[in-house]
Order: sequence, then structure tokens, then C-alpha cells
Amino acid sequence: MSGAEAFAVLLLRLVIGATMAVHGLNHWRGGGRIAGTAGWFESLGLRNGRLQAWLSVVTEIGAGVLLAAGFLTPLACAAVVSVMLVAGLLAHRRNGFFVFKDGYEYVLVLAAGCLSLAALGPGPWSLDASFDTEVTGWTGGGVALGVGVVATAGLLATFWRPERPEQAHQAEKAEKQKTEELR
Repeated sequence: MSGAEAFAVLLLRLVIGATMAVHGLNHWRGGGRIAGTAGWFESLGLRNGRLQAWLSVVTEIGAGVLLAAGFLTPLACAAVVSVMLVAGLLAHRRNGFFVFKDGYEYVLVLAAGCLSLAALGPGPWSLDASFDTEVTGWTGGGVALGVGVVATAGLLATFWRPERPEQAHQAEKAEKQKTEELR
């Protein structure tokens, strides 16, 4: 790997890693904290919102730190791919492509960046290189994609229980009635 390629991979690892870690910190310590994150996840149809919030925080911070250090890179990339798949499917897909409309543009770029990084490898300035544990090429990309998709499928199969349209309508009607009663 040339010096420019090593720098490009390092830059990608550091930017995506820092982005994920800060995103996880925001779910934990930002605005609504864990309770707000849990409520948002529940509004997306995920059960056990508090558990989901903590799993998200740990995954995002952990994957971010691992990526920045270049350690267990394909698995760190798989974690990011999984988080982005869940976010894309549950929160952004219905809004179309563009991020300014809360679409899936941003999560797609992060997931694709991680798949590319897993295939390229973490580069010479990484813990994986120091420990001679680099997994690159089709194997690295395959691990990131395969583990990411399986983790997403497992999470959704276990915890995702979206309301049916008639349930949502009934809940909305009950909420309106409750509001009217309070007036």
C-alpha cells in the first residue's frame, strides 16, 4: 500500500470512527439521553426501547473506537453496517434518498464507506497491522457485509414489532379522545 493509500484509509477510519463514536455519545448524553433515544426507537416499532438504546450506544461507540484504532476492522465495519441498515430500514427509507428530507443518503454513505474499508483493510497504521491480524479483500468485505446483515436480521426478528396501520389509527384516535377529555 502506497503512502497516499495508507493515508486515505487512515482518514476514512478516523472520520467514520469518530462520527460513530460521537453519534453513540449523543444517543447516551445528548438531548433526550437514553430515555429519549429509547422512546424514539419504540416509535419505530422496536420493543424494549431502553435495551435498544443501550445496545445502540455501546455498538456505535465501540465500533467507532475500533475503527479509529484499526482493530478488528471487518467486525467494526460490520457493526456500522448493521446500525446503518437498521436506521435506513426503520427511520429513513420511507423518506426517500435525500438527507435534508431525513432520507437514507447519510446511512448509505456510512455503510458503503465501511464496506469499502473492510475490503481495503485498515492500512499499515493500525492495530490490525501491528498484530498481523489484517483481514482484507473479498474476505474482509464479506465478513463486514455478512455479519452486518445477519446482525440486522437477528435484531429485527427479535425486537421489531411495528404497529399495523389499523393499530396506529386506533392509537391516534385514542390519543385525540384523551386530549379532548383533558380540555
